[in-house]
Amino acid sequence: MFEGVETPCYVCYEELLEKNLKILSAVKQRSGAKILLALKGFAFWHLEPLVSKYLDGCCASGLWEAKLAKEKFKGEIHTYSPAFKEDDIDEILNLSQHIVFNSFSQWSRYRSKAISRVSCGIRINPQVSCAPVELYNPCGVYSRFGVTKDEFSDTLLDGIEGLHFHALCEQGAGELEKVLSAVEDKFGKYIPSMKWVNFGGGHHITKDGYDIDKLVQLIVDFRQRYGVEVYLEPGEAVGWRCGILVSSVLDIIHNEMDIAILDTSAEAHMPDTLAMPYRAQVRHASEANVKPYTYRLSANSCLSGDIMGDYSFDEPLKVGDNIIFEDQIHYTIVKNTTFNGIKLPSLAIKKKDGSFKLVKKFSYETYRDRN
Repeated sequence: MFEGVETPCYVCYEELLEKNLKILSAVKQRSGAKILLALKGFAFWHLEPLVSKYLDGCCASGLWEAKLAKEKFKGEIHTYSPAFKEDDIDEILNLSQHIVFNSFSQWSRYRSKAISRVSCGIRINPQVSCAPVELYNPCGVYSRFGVTKDEFSDTLLDGIEGLHFHALCEQGAGELEKVLSAVEDKFGKYIPSMKWVNFGGGHHITKDGYDIDKLVQLIVDFRQRYGVEVYLEPGEAVGWRCGILVSSVLDIIHNEMDIAILDTSAEAHMPDTLAMPYRAQVRHASEANVKPYTYRLSANSCLSGDIMGDYSFDEPLKVGDNIIFEDQIHYTIVKNTTFNGIKLPSLAIKKKDGSFKLVKKFSYETYRDRN
């Protein structure tokens, strides 16, 4: 299937992406909420026509993402950052329709600039989260994200039109219900005076088994109860299982077990496999020792721990074979590095008509000019 494709290469399947977007669009239609693309999780702008067809815009984490949203996507632009820089704020305000401040000190600092130009919000911290890994828990102890109930000041709300919270990480509607309960318990008295509430990201809406009916009902009930507009900004739900990373076997060595060295890297190309951590699924492979031939899949880098894991195959691997890592589109591309001078994977699209389109190939200059 990928014969002749120069590796490493990310391939996004247009048909699978559209399947995810249609699910999100259906949630919009049923609930009345607006859904934004979180660029931190999916910034593959070459597929903008599909994304803009189904979603309402983008949420940005700072100036560069806001600029990308303006240049490459359509719809609203909402920008939140833990802290805005003085050098960036004017351009961010010119690009955005919503801006969310992380603290009342930031709000006080930029209020006079922002209030007449965009819809302003404040991020709240409900101090309840179901995040499975502390690394990705935005409401953990000593979190820098948002204002807690004890630090919240209703005397500083003049000009604030919205509240934003983010407490989930690839989770379901049941977890959202728990977070919403905490939000309403701690901040409910402020919500009726708002125009909008942003439920943030981490909603795994396109994952099999997600309770979409429950999500829709939670949103509908919330909107009716408070008379506000509701926004969601999922990242993983957009790019979930719609693309792969294709790599090649460069060499096979033996040191008490067979070890395949690939032209890709967990550290540089799929860092969440080390950070979360989680085990990436490999096409046509199983756990170690399930099938006849077991290999440790490792990177062509100097980092000892740059290992994807141990996998077994039906047939022996040989130099030049493709190894396909599943579900490597969301978050991976935006986190890529050129560690060790390893080449960044190319970007390609598998079109709905079955054709293959290479949209970006990175050169040595990409590495050179980052240093």
